[in-house]
Amino acid sequence: MSQNRRVVITGMGVLSPVGNDLHSFWANLTQGVSGIGPITAFDISDYDCKIAGEVRDFDPAKWFSSPKEARRADRYSQLAMGAARMAITDAGLLEIPASDAHRYGVMIGSGIGGLRTLEDQHTNLITKGPGRISPFMIPMMISNMGGGLVSIEFGWQGPNFAPVSACSTAAHAIGEAWRMIRDGDADVFAAGGAEAAVIPLGIGGFGAMRALSTRNNEPTRASRPFDVDRDGFVMGEGAGVVILEELEHARKRGAQIYGEIIGYGLTSDAHHMSAPHPDGVGATRCMQMALNKAGLNTTDVDYINAHGTSTPMGDICETKAIKALFGDHLRRAGQSGEEGAVVSSTKSMTGHLLGAAGAVETIACILAIKSSIVPPTINLDKPDPECDLDYVAHSARQKKVRVAVNNSFGFGGHNATLVARDFVG
Repeated sequence: MSQNRRVVITGMGVLSPVGNDLHSFWANLTQGVSGIGPITAFDISDYDCKIAGEVRDFDPAKWFSSPKEARRADRYSQLAMGAARMAITDAGLLEIPASDAHRYGVMIGSGIGGLRTLEDQHTNLITKGPGRISPFMIPMMISNMGGGLVSIEFGWQGPNFAPVSACSTAAHAIGEAWRMIRDGDADVFAAGGAEAAVIPLGIGGFGAMRALSTRNNEPTRASRPFDVDRDGFVMGEGAGVVILEELEHARKRGAQIYGEIIGYGLTSDAHHMSAPHPDGVGATRCMQMALNKAGLNTTDVDYINAHGTSTPMGDICETKAIKALFGDHLRRAGQSGEEGAVVSSTKSMTGHLLGAAGAVETIACILAIKSSIVPPTINLDKPDPECDLDYVAHSARQKKVRVAVNNSFGFGGHNATLVARDFVG
């Protein structure tokens, strides 16, 4: 099998705080609509942070072959199944030849996995005893089960495992799937991530770290990457899945092609459990690796979808990392004209989807390429003096995007960068 095969995106699926399908997701992002609001999933009276980005109007049974199977899945797996079915349907791959099933893989990760199941079953243990623990607790809780259920549902028998690298999980999933198709180990992958940690233990745990925004009286203005008044990130939930396909395989079946993944970088800060390297050196190396794999220069990049979580340290460190690599090719705050790469953080609208973020934001990059529209960074009212780039503040912008870079950085020092471009046959 030949190596270095081209890998294109032929289907996409998203469930997010700003929309449960591609159209509404993109319409709300480009209109600067926030999906953040008061938490409705549980009683928030005792919590310092009372806001999050929830997936609304989600019916798990709609996405499984039977309601029973849906009930046996944690919410993160339910979201994974929804996004995967959406993407597989979009790609026209609901029916595949049985003889080719081993060439179809699944790479769907989760940073936290079935935290809701763990919380619920621990409550059963404490209040009712070990005899009342669900026999489905373990398979519902583990972080690989979202991808496992997708492969079972659709009969995809190729490579299947689940990266777990905190907030870079989904980007690693897409990158590793890209690598395996490129190297000939599979022809098609459903790749991405899912997360559902807007529960008492999740909000309480991140709250104990002082990581979450407490701008509870203005939820839609709470996620404000690169703004001097940012006070932490806003938790989000959701899932994103893309269908990656070897180019000739896609051409033979007449598939639609949204764009192409051409580069992937991954590094470690080796610095701290939860804080990024203060100079962003690991992130810089990660972006450089991705561009090297893509065979591109920094001047080829039009748009950078930043990790941009709205944390005091993270936004500054990422800005330093971007400036260290891209230098004079970056548009600076207040600069006019079309030249130079621009940066934005869609987390300003979706909140931080943790292990799902890299996939949802890859979809945003592909749609930016397809539409020549860069989604904005909303709530950027007073830029931090140390964050002096053009972050497409407040409103979306018309701009030709041929190449987009997507950054995802996670606790533990995990860095992942993906490079996408418009498809040129």
